[in-house]
Amino acid sequence: MIPEEIIKKIKTINIKARKPVEEVIGGNYQSVFRGRGIEVSEVREYQWGDEIRIIDWNVTARLGKPYVKVFEEERELVLMILIDLSGSINFGSREQTKREYMTELVALFSLSAVKNNDRVGSIIFTDRIEKYIHPDKEITHVLRVLREVLYFTPESKKTDLRVGFEFLNHIEKRRCIALVISDFLSEPCTKIFKLTAKRHDIIPIIISDPIERNIYSYGAVYNLRDLENEKTGYVDFSNQHVGKKFLDSINSKIKSWKDLFTSTGVDFIELSTDEPYLGKIFEFFHKRMTKFRT
Repeated sequence: MIPEEIIKKIKTINIKARKPVEEVIGGNYQSVFRGRGIEVSEVREYQWGDEIRIIDWNVTARLGKPYVKVFEEERELVLMILIDLSGSINFGSREQTKREYMTELVALFSLSAVKNNDRVGSIIFTDRIEKYIHPDKEITHVLRVLREVLYFTPESKKTDLRVGFEFLNHIEKRRCIALVISDFLSEPCTKIFKLTAKRHDIIPIIISDPIERNIYSYGAVYNLRDLENEKTGYVDFSNQHVGKKFLDSINSKIKSWKDLFTSTGVDFIELSTDEPYLGKIFEFFHKRMTKFRT
């Protein structure tokens, strides 16, 4: 039986996410992801003005003149949410930890998907697959996903995004929307990411804590514990060299991921736990809709 305080917290997050979904995001969701859940229904001969990118080169070569693909929209999409629950996700220097902040994002996108008759599933991972929740489109299913994001206890505290992408490619043979929520404090897995980006519509969301951007604003000496390997020790950040090395390590990993996203044409959202997320998500939606119109 689920404790009452857990039920109450899940309901609170659900209610908080419903208003923006009903007023803004729910309607834009379909526009943002239109053209991603389509499949080829037939081919026809090329006509003046057709886009070169929809030419079916196999048919063109076989018949000796250009043919293009004709698409039809699928009845529903699958939103698969890849959730990083490694140790660093439990960190928080403000009112919310990264994990709590992440849960609200999961609620927002899950409710938007269900509102548009799409199915939602999730892959919870660390350096292994911790839990897989099969896609469904019932509200009760969304509440189950939220419960797992908030209260599931992973076996490992380490991070390896590679295993999440590999598992996604294994279970989802058809193209899906893949929302990847992580702090991305691990080395990029370039090869598998590029392969996954070809198969699916990947939307990375980078979550950070403000202390990870400016350690100097929070005092001089800290007793730090690495949440992924449990090592502890005192670090004096009044030493500029030490502070710079700490921040450079974090920034280098995130920059490597962002460079990978950009090089593969993947749009991403960057958020911090000390800022509202709706504005950044609206900007992302606008950018995507502008891209589709061009």
